[in-house]
Amino acid sequence: MQSFYKGPGHRQSKTTGCGLRSADGPQGWLPDERLVALLDGLYQRYNHRHLIPPDPLQFVYRYRDPLDQEVVGLLAAVLAYGRVGQICNAIGQVLAYLGPRPYRRICRLGPSLRQDLAGFRHRFTSGNDIADLLEVLHARLPQAGSLQGLFMSGYDRSSCDILVAIDRFCQALLDTYTHLHGASPGKGLRYLLAMPSSGSGCKRLNMFLRWMVRDDQVDTGLWKGIEPSCLIVPIDTHINRICMLLGMHAGKAVTVEAAVRLTDRFRMIRPDDPVRYDFALSRVGIVEGCTGRPSARCARCGLGQFCLV
Repeated sequence: MQSFYKGPGHRQSKTTGCGLRSADGPQGWLPDERLVALLDGLYQRYNHRHLIPPDPLQFVYRYRDPLDQEVVGLLAAVLAYGRVGQICNAIGQVLAYLGPRPYRRICRLGPSLRQDLAGFRHRFTSGNDIADLLEVLHARLPQAGSLQGLFMSGYDRSSCDILVAIDRFCQALLDTYTHLHGASPGKGLRYLLAMPSSGSGCKRLNMFLRWMVRDDQVDTGLWKGIEPSCLIVPIDTHINRICMLLGMHAGKAVTVEAAVRLTDRFRMIRPDDPVRYDFALSRVGIVEGCTGRPSARCARCGLGQFCLV
């Protein structure tokens, strides 16, 4: 379907299959009942525990203790970049090193940590980068009691500002590295702990929070101190592309500003749960094979009637 948005000089409002698109594009976007029904249909279709693989979230459910689940979730999330097979292989290597009780192992790290991880490599994350992350967690977790405790120490429930909390969480860990080593952390650790204040879309940490906070057949609901309504859409190139095709978003840049704009759109549909559709929409790319270009797959895709390709 052709987009009716003609750029900033176009003043006429038109209605597409997914809602109103005005002169400034998605800024004037309003949800259409048919799109809401379609999104709910995708949620019902894909939001099931057995459909989680190959999503990195699958590793969280291999553990029963919440202390293990949350640290596994963090490690899986920060390594979730690149091809799915590479991601799962990298996560598997780190978890094999940590053994059956990852939380306990992190709290009891030995002097051979860096040597043990020397052979690890996931794209531009080295074994030394993982050792840095495990080391700062080792320093902070015993006092905090849990990863949730560490995160919540920087979260203001009255403001519901997840991005500020992510910044504080990352900064606390980066400051811990500086305290331990007397030097600034390297690019590798800073990439794993990307901060919203740097302009990053923070897809991986927002995804981790979705896993921990939301409670359904896919997400764990382990953390009760944060309302799902406060979460931010974990934006990446795939989700960004799909939302652009639906006319919900006009920018190609995957930034924190784009994540907030998309969250505002989804909050118009589900004020209580703006990231409800994140997992289901990610399946459109993985299962339906959406590339953002017209193809034979489009006829089978549930979003076809709304897509602006």
